[in-house]
Amino acid sequence: MSWFTKRRPPPIRSLVGDGTVLTGSLRFREGLRIDGQVHGDVIAEGDGRSILVIGDNGRVSGRVVASHVIISGEVQGPVHSTELLELQPKARVFGEVRYELLEMHPGAQVDGDLKPQKSADKPALKLAASNDA
Repeated sequence: MSWFTKRRPPPIRSLVGDGTVLTGSLRFREGLRIDGQVHGDVIAEGDGRSILVIGDNGRVSGRVVASHVIISGEVQGPVHSTELLELQPKARVFGEVRYELLEMHPGAQVDGDLKPQKSADKPALKLAASNDA
């Protein structure tokens, strides 16, 4: 089943708030929102679905791994999304990006390789329409 079905995303139960700086690996289950800075890997654990939101002021220097990843801030390191990766207009990614499905808004930037995971039954890329019209 994909994120585009009627399943609800997992709840966001943890927050790295704006002004917070965390050094070291961060592991989480279900949902996490980052509005501060993390200097280390951010990895969803377990076999269940997970969601990671990196807000406009959020910064991660390290590896990012979750099933659904939404980036509005900056990631310096590889990003691996096992289901859906959303790159919002202010997103900046410096590193290799692996995804099952990709939604990239105008203005988002990736400085690295985009590598889709192989899936024969789904399109790998969805271009987000501009809302400026």
